[in-house]
Amino acid sequence: MGSAAAAMDGHKVFVYGSLMADEVVHVLLNRAPQSSAAILNNYHRFSIKGRVYPAILPIENKSVSGRVLFGLTHPELEILDTFEDVEYERHTVEVSLPVERKLQVNAYVWVNKDDPDLYGEWDFEEWKKSHMSDFVKMTAEFMEEIQQPDSKTRVATYESFYNAADGGTNPSSSN
Repeated sequence: MGSAAAAMDGHKVFVYGSLMADEVVHVLLNRAPQSSAAILNNYHRFSIKGRVYPAILPIENKSVSGRVLFGLTHPELEILDTFEDVEYERHTVEVSLPVERKLQVNAYVWVNKDDPDLYGEWDFEEWKKSHMSDFVKMTAEFMEEIQQPDSKTRVATYESFYNAADGGTNPSSSN
């Protein structure tokens, strides 16, 4: 089976934040799956106070640019579910790919639609410059942690990593 056909098999996930970085995905899945640019209409990507990663929620007449990861196996989807933790729920959404093609995919949507910590617009390019290096390290710690019998959640790993790195202060998403 050709690689293009294989990429269409398996799970498809729209990513719009830290998972747009191949470096982060590679730490989680030990590979960077085939992907394509995509737009998720009628959603907005928010910054989150005290976090370096974003949240999306349905908002009419807004759109979120991101990527679709193709050909994910069920165990890889479970890793992403664990990584996204309790802050997100996996939903089926419709994205637009280049050349006017629409596709049903999974996306991780912020659970708390009334979260007072959501604000503004999250910027991937700014995140890459300011936060990607530390986020890749935190993700590696998370992958080591989930191998332990009494492993911490991703949220707990995130908080302990950034509290230790910043001398007890959590980073702000505002840049």
